[in-house]
Amino acid sequence: MSLRPAPLSASDLLRLGGYGLRARPLRAVLSALGIAIGIAAMIAVVGISASSRAELDRKLDALGTNLLRVSPGDTMFGEQAVLPDEALDMIERIGPVTAATATGMVTDTPIYRTDRIPAGETGGLALMAAQLDLLETVGAELADGVWLNGATARYPAVVLGATAAQRLGDVPAVWIDGRSYPVTGVLKSVALAPELDNAVLIGWAAAESYLDFDGHATTVYTRSIKEKVEAVRGVLGATANPESPDEVNVSNPSDALVAQRAAERTFNALLLGLGAVALLVGGIGVANTMVISVLERRAEIGLRRSLGATRGQIRTQFLAESLLLSLLGGAAGVLGGFAVTLFYAGTQSWPAVVPLWAIGGGLAATIVIGAVAGLYPAVRAARLAPTEALGAA
Repeated sequence: MSLRPAPLSASDLLRLGGYGLRARPLRAVLSALGIAIGIAAMIAVVGISASSRAELDRKLDALGTNLLRVSPGDTMFGEQAVLPDEALDMIERIGPVTAATATGMVTDTPIYRTDRIPAGETGGLALMAAQLDLLETVGAELADGVWLNGATARYPAVVLGATAAQRLGDVPAVWIDGRSYPVTGVLKSVALAPELDNAVLIGWAAAESYLDFDGHATTVYTRSIKEKVEAVRGVLGATANPESPDEVNVSNPSDALVAQRAAERTFNALLLGLGAVALLVGGIGVANTMVISVLERRAEIGLRRSLGATRGQIRTQFLAESLLLSLLGGAAGVLGGFAVTLFYAGTQSWPAVVPLWAIGGGLAATIVIGAVAGLYPAVRAARLAPTEALGAA
């Protein structure tokens, strides 16, 4: 009856792999350190670059990369067109649109500091009816006071744009169409909608109730998913005015969006290149360690072979040792790279971003490195005959 060696269980392989590392702790630590540095460098480079890109995206978003404007154009007879009353509601139903708001010009309505200002000295200010969500959509901020709310938007109250506030001075109220309108707030300069700087803003309902406002939007501001900006622009005209889409003007996407996408492509290429170099360095370190380990442990290999260990078991032992060494180094590298990213992003006041694919890719890469780097030494160890191994020891 022939005797067959028992297969090695997972726990046996773990103990064998761990024994090889424990027997030479300094070399194991140094080898794992080499992998850890390589993986940490990859994670740190990816994390810092991703954090930098997140900061760049934040700044570019502030420039309105996903902001589009819709306004009425001219009719076929050369007259000023009008957006339908339902234009804003229909635009809000577009799938990729995340926010939409509107302003409406209140024409032929001069604005004065007091009722004693001569009729011709209006200061060239524009009176606009505004939706309550205007600030969030265009990224505007208040310099003083409060914005219109559900109550004040129905009654005579206004908010001044930055330039309008400078021209009117520090006044508690303005005089419009024979009535005093209290000033509830003042806006900071709005980079994405500079036309608001020279405006006096009133609630939509109040403009319809107290002034000669027809309720038609003259500018609709939309925010959409960045990847869908061009697609949204293509349907805005027909959505805002289905009967006469040619009578609608739609702004072009910001040049910042083009710059943002170019930066993303550059960052992606950089991450792939640096990550590949880091992994290559780690893999060479593991391969070097395992080859030397096979040369130094020929006596152990010969003894195990003489006691009945098969070539497959020897090969599996060294492969498991290589994988374990790589995993230890990879785990330490992921933690190290994550810590470096958090520290550096914190010093730069950036949002800390470490993509999950980088963490998962780093751990998966260590497995591949361990398998590839340990394959040749494992095969070489398995090919040693017992007499050859014991004789060379």
